Amino acid sequence: MGSNMLKKWSRLVLDASRPLTQMKMEQSSKVFGAHKSYSKAAAAAQPVVDSPTKGTWSKPEVKLTATFWSKPRSLALAHDSPLRIEEPNYEGIQRFMLKLLFFYSKQSKSIRGANVIYKRISAQVDRPAIYDVFQLEKTFKTTFSLLVLHMWLCLRRLKEEGKEGVELGQYLYEIYNHDLELRVSKAGVNLLLSKWMKELEKIFYGNIVAYDEALAPNAKKDQLQIVLWRNVFCDDGNEIPNDGAAEAVKALSRYTRRESACLSLTGKEAVFSGNFMFTSMVPECKAT
Repeated sequence: MGSNMLKKWSRLVLDASRPLTQMKMEQSSKVFGAHKSYSKAAAAAQPVVDSPTKGTWSKPEVKLTATFWSKPRSLALAHDSPLRIEEPNYEGIQRFMLKLLFFYSKQSKSIRGANVIYKRISAQVDRPAIYDVFQLEKTFKTTFSLLVLHMWLCLRRLKEEGKEGVELGQYLYEIYNHDLELRVSKAGVNLLLSKWMKELEKIFYGNIVAYDEALAPNAKKDQLQIVLWRNVFCDDGNEIPNDGAAEAVKALSRYTRRESACLSLTGKEAVFSGNFMFTSMVPECKAT
C-alpha cells in the first residue's frame, strides 16, 4: 500500500470515528506528538459518536466457534501447557552476573512480560482465521484496526490492576509502537514515517477512548457495534452496516465483549506474564 492510499485511509478513519473534538485535538496535539503515554493521552481525548446513515456494505454469512456463545471464562494457560512462557531460572555464577545486569529487576521483568503479551496479541491478529470468521479482507487497515482492538482489551485489563498495570501497559504500548513502525514500512510507506506514526497514534488513542465509552454503563445499546463498524469494517466513515454486514459487526461486538469479560476473569499472574490465549478462531457453528 502506497503512502497516498494510507493517507486517504487515515483521513477516513479519523473522520469516521471522530474520537476527539476539535478543541481537544488542538489541546492534545503535543501529547500525541511528543509523548507516548497512553494513560495521559486517553485522558485528554473525548469521544464523539454520531448517528451515521444507512449503507450498502455486504458480506457472506459469519461463522463463530461454539465457545463464543458460552459463559466467559479465564483465558489463563494451564500450568502444564506447552504454550506457556516461563521466566528463566538461572543458578550460580550466571544468576549472580544477571542480577548485576539488572536482569531480575522489576523493569526487566515487566518488559519481558509485555513482550509475551504482545506476542499473544499479534498471534491472534495475524491468524487468517480471524479475518475469515468476521469476513474481513486482510489489509493494512483491518490488521491495524484489529491490533488496536486487542491492545485496548489488554490495556483495559491491565488498568484493573492499578498503577502497576498501567506501568506494564506503557511497556506494552512501546512494543506495539515499534512493531507498528515495521508494519507501516512493509506496507510501502518509507517516506515521512514519523508523520504517519503520529496519524496512527491519534487514531489509536481516539479508538481506545471510544471503546471505553462503548462499554461504559451509560453507553447506548448499539454503541459498540457502531464504533466497531467505523473502526474496523467501514471505509467511508458515513455508513452503518446493512442487513448483510450487520451479522459480522454483531459477531465482532459479541467477541469483544466476551474477550473483555474473559480477561477480567484471568488472574494477575497470567496477565502480567502473558500466559493467556485469546479465544480460538476456528469456525464451528453458524451465528444466529
